[in-house]
Amino acid sequence: MSVRHFITAALAAAVMCGSAAPGFPQGGTFPDRTIRIIVPFAAGGGVDTLARLMAERMQARMGVNVIVENRAGANGTIGGAGVMQSPPDGYTLLFSSNTHSMAKLVMARPPYDPLTDFTSIARVGEAPLLTVMSNAMPQKTLAEVAEAARKEPDKWTAGTPALGSPGHIATIQFMRLAKVNLTVTPYRGTAPALTDVVGGHIQLLTDAIVVLLPQARDGKVKALAVTSAKRSAIAPDVPTGAESGVPGLEVLSWYAVWGPKGMPDDVVKRLNAECTSAIGELARAGKLNEIGVEPVNQTPQAFADFMAAEVARNGELLKSVNFQPQ
Repeated sequence: MSVRHFITAALAAAVMCGSAAPGFPQGGTFPDRTIRIIVPFAAGGGVDTLARLMAERMQARMGVNVIVENRAGANGTIGGAGVMQSPPDGYTLLFSSNTHSMAKLVMARPPYDPLTDFTSIARVGEAPLLTVMSNAMPQKTLAEVAEAARKEPDKWTAGTPALGSPGHIATIQFMRLAKVNLTVTPYRGTAPALTDVVGGHIQLLTDAIVVLLPQARDGKVKALAVTSAKRSAIAPDVPTGAESGVPGLEVLSWYAVWGPKGMPDDVVKRLNAECTSAIGELARAGKLNEIGVEPVNQTPQAFADFMAAEVARNGELLKSVNFQPQ
């Protein structure tokens, strides 16, 4: 089944589910019923973790149920397409990472344009990534990995939770800086990719530090580097990319909320305020420190401008390594 057919089938199923749901009062003051936050990846990843923390705070603040649903598949676009097709009333939202903004750059036939087919609501956090390696490999630094991969590139495969994900961009940047050519294999989320690294089926994975660090601490994988200019507070013993032998390897994962195109301005402003307040509460409670996330406070327009600039910058990076959309 093609990606486009898969997306069409998934959307049809979502519409059928929605038609079977009980009716809710219409026309009241927003919000007056359940808000659904769609995470376009499998449960347990970095995006899912932060989404659930934020949803819990939003529910307490807003007085309505705020539930998280996982709709993984098709490079994160199954969930995104479901949100795009939803009524622009603020009751169906998308919570994702940089991955969402990259769809039209990494897919040959993307189902939407993330810059024009959605409403930018709030960018709420950012965090460094962590690169881990299979214990079956003897190398201890990124520099040693680069040296080995230049000699025997066929022996090195890097997994990525999705094409265009922060981990994918970091992997491409590593290849460009280290002058290596790895095989990059996309997965349907972090968990299956991590399973293959632990099992020694692939060698490298770069993704959210909150998900990969516990596996490194348990000795199931090797932590090689964080993708930030300074060490992470939750992993002070893990070197930066520069300290591990690859200066310039700096890629942050960021997390944000989108809605369907055409949402009312007052609903967008309310959701922006509620998301920002929820993240602020999590930061003050120390919950963000526990997962290595820094809070971000941006207006909807500032977020939209930020995303457009990042898409342009990453588009140039992909061109520099002759990446072909898939």
